Amino acid sequence: MRIGIVCYPTFGGSGVLATELGKALADKGHFVHFITYQQPVRLNVFSANIFYHEVRVPTYPLFDYPPYEVALSSTMVDVILSHKLDLLHVHYAIPHASAAYMAKQIVAKVGKKIPVITTLHGTDITLVGKDKTYAPVVTFSINESDAITAVSDNLRLETYRSFAITKEIEVIQNFVDVGRFSKKPIDAFRRVIAPHGERILVHASNFRKVKRVQDVVHVFAEVRKQMPAKLLMVGDGPERPVMEDLVKELGIVDDVRFLGKQEQMEEILVVSDLFILPSEYESFGLAALEAMAASMPVLSTNAGGLPEVNIDGKTGFMCNVGDVAHMSRCAIEILQNDETLATFKQQAYEQACRFDIHNIVPVYEKLYSRFCTMDCEESQLKSEAV
Repeated sequence: MRIGIVCYPTFGGSGVLATELGKALADKGHFVHFITYQQPVRLNVFSANIFYHEVRVPTYPLFDYPPYEVALSSTMVDVILSHKLDLLHVHYAIPHASAAYMAKQIVAKVGKKIPVITTLHGTDITLVGKDKTYAPVVTFSINESDAITAVSDNLRLETYRSFAITKEIEVIQNFVDVGRFSKKPIDAFRRVIAPHGERILVHASNFRKVKRVQDVVHVFAEVRKQMPAKLLMVGDGPERPVMEDLVKELGIVDDVRFLGKQEQMEEILVVSDLFILPSEYESFGLAALEAMAASMPVLSTNAGGLPEVNIDGKTGFMCNVGDVAHMSRCAIEILQNDETLATFKQQAYEQACRFDIHNIVPVYEKLYSRFCTMDCEESQLKSEAV
């Protein structure tokens, strides 16, 4: 199949999943065309089956805000027609689903049918999409998609509650390449971070208020009172300066490292002991799943789709949003005993294997085949005739 993937190219979960999906499809022999405004951060390998098409947005004095959606639709049209795509798979509804609808109507005028599959990831539904500025267009473009998927059961229900969706939303959960994250820890790297054998705690996010990164710092401060520990804060965002001030106020600045955005998360996760994700809401919790694939237990809230990933008392613990005291007790329970930590690590890894990429990608292939088998066969016959 010749598949167009439209996504945000950043470190967010939707961009990560879309890129990893495209790479896996390319490995299976499909031709994958990424369409976005810059190269996705996870698109860091060469493959003869992967193509990247940059959306260029010209700037004119007339426009206070460059019309990205129009440029995106036009680029989609060009790629669809030039590379004879069989389908478009757009990740994150805004503005990708509406841009895809426009592109679909344009190519239809020249006799080209292009199925559009929209995957909903989270804040495109739970936050941005609910804004009255966008809601009518979001609702329309989702309903006009040939298929709709959501990354968790929770997000599926949230979408039905928030929008007048008239079509079936299929749940295809997020996935992880377990092989990528289940590396052997590099002892020398761990000793650089924790030279005296301290426990290593990790948080990774975009440091927005919804992530409640202040809870991470407060939990760590309580853990540190009970045992030697280090905290790695991976990512960047508006709350970072506030967190840097907080660690100074709590007197733990020497034990906390702010690492910024990191592409090779597996190197960090595999040497760490506990992942903390105290978010107000997560549609799924891909960061938690990647941590579990690296054999790391997860301390999370019980919000959104996290209960579909993290099993309380087995792969880690779940707590109510904002309950720092309970989170701290749970973290200490996991970390204070080597045998207990080893058990949680093993169970976290086993849970991650359920979401391995090799189990999930065939589900997407089956979905694609429902819409493009006939077109693919026709294209193949034309190719053979030539």
